[in-house]
Amino acid sequence: MSHTDKKTPTHIAIIMDGNGRWAQQQGHERTFGHQNGVEAVRSVIEGAGEMGIRYLTLYAFSTENWNRPKEEVEMLMTLLVHSIHNELERLMANHVRLMMTGRINDLPDACRNALEDAIHQTAGNDGLTVILALSYSGRTELTDAVRKIASDCAKGLRNADDIMADDIQHALYHPNIPDPDILIRTGGECRVSNFLLWEIAYTELFFSPIMWPDFRKTHLAEIINAYQNRERRYGKIGEQVREH
Repeated sequence: MSHTDKKTPTHIAIIMDGNGRWAQQQGHERTFGHQNGVEAVRSVIEGAGEMGIRYLTLYAFSTENWNRPKEEVEMLMTLLVHSIHNELERLMANHVRLMMTGRINDLPDACRNALEDAIHQTAGNDGLTVILALSYSGRTELTDAVRKIASDCAKGLRNADDIMADDIQHALYHPNIPDPDILIRTGGECRVSNFLLWEIAYTELFFSPIMWPDFRKTHLAEIINAYQNRERRYGKIGEQVREH
């Protein structure tokens, strides 16, 4: 397929950055930015569904974020519960399936319960799948995968010399979800911040200067258009890719 063919990405991952700085620029507490970031989430979910994206992974809370000020963490967890309750009807109406990736047992009971209930209620939906990355980091996911494989070796279920890349893939949190075609980071920073480290090996990276509370589905559409004009070579040369 030529890079000029308009291929719709299957999976988009987003690092939703800039909430705190957006709020501070306007003279508000950082929490004000997180509250306004909910509208951006709503718009992007709506846009992704309209554009035929199958998977949308949103980096909502990293394992490192537990080190933020206690008040901010508590507000984020409360906001998460309220947002899930408030958005559930909309998710159902739009056939959106909700999932999560990360260490769910790290979350406070109210968060975990609200999340598990929403995941259960939306499990039969066949539209866009939204994956919330909560208490997640790429290194933690890989650490958990290595532990799983090491446990199998200790039990004699596998031989360490026979471990292949596919075995690591199968030990990840969601091995059957395709790797992201696009990774977007808003807020102007140009790093991946420990997000989906295994999965983004060949992902196209886009860094947007727009703070997350201002990001909308129109910005998502612009990035998808730019993606469709890139050539993904996966280690090959351009001529090899274009032949197919």
